[in-house]
Amino acid sequence: MSVSIVRTVAELRARIEQWRHAGYRVGLVPTMGALHDGHLSLVRLAKTRADRVVVTLFVNPKQFNNADDLAAYPRSEAEDAGKLGAVGADLLFAPGLDEMYPQGFSTTVSVAGVSEGLCGAFRPGHFDGVATVVTKLLLQSQPDVAVFGEKDFQQLAVIRRLVADLNMPVTIVGGPIVREDGGLAMSSRNLRLTRGGRAAAPRLSAALFDAAKRIAAGEDVDSVIAQTKADILAAGFTEVEYLELRDAETLAPVAKPGQAARLLVAAWLDGVRLIDNVPVSAQIYA
Repeated sequence: MSVSIVRTVAELRARIEQWRHAGYRVGLVPTMGALHDGHLSLVRLAKTRADRVVVTLFVNPKQFNNADDLAAYPRSEAEDAGKLGAVGADLLFAPGLDEMYPQGFSTTVSVAGVSEGLCGAFRPGHFDGVATVVTKLLLQSQPDVAVFGEKDFQQLAVIRRLVADLNMPVTIVGGPIVREDGGLAMSSRNLRLTRGGRAAAPRLSAALFDAAKRIAAGEDVDSVIAQTKADILAAGFTEVEYLELRDAETLAPVAKPGQAARLLVAAWLDGVRLIDNVPVSAQIYA
């Protein structure tokens, strides 16, 4: 059974107002569609934190800095609606472009600090687009809790900073990365990999976990990162954009693992940009 769909902010707010009058807590799961088990795990997580869950589906052009990437992004609303109904989502908000960015729209939300470096260095304007659309979605729905995946770890940090800085009355929850059988982080972009790419892609996560374990055991961070980059390229990847150890909260570079460090990577395979990250601490890998 497919989930109920609304396409305007007015319809969305009317439905949520009914829930509020009934005393329900509201959860929000923003997505760009092409849903997989990683997305559905976020819906399940939201259902443990709220009585009613809204999933949004909007392919946000403002967070794409490459027109070809935007055009190639998979779109499957009908299939997505069926998946959401099966996991118990209560409402799908699927606005059109004019609903989100009507004529004359001229506001940009920008979050400094955590948006810089990593993906921010290679995707100019990307996190401004993320911050702008997430601000709109949070204001449109005014949820008690919103759930975002940890695979896009820098995005999650940007959203947490945004919500804290603007005193938004919403709890941001990070959902753990869901991986395929071979360890590859689930992503809508995985659909664009060739058969050979699908075979090689799991070696990215394998290299990342191995590097995290070695760093946690006390090996020199720079040496491990250099070797791991070489291993990823040897596996068939054409470019490693970055492989860095960062503080898990501030995303500031760190020279050694502390209480909460994260090893993050972005690499290209088959013309597809794949990202991943893992926690690094001696406790985890003991």
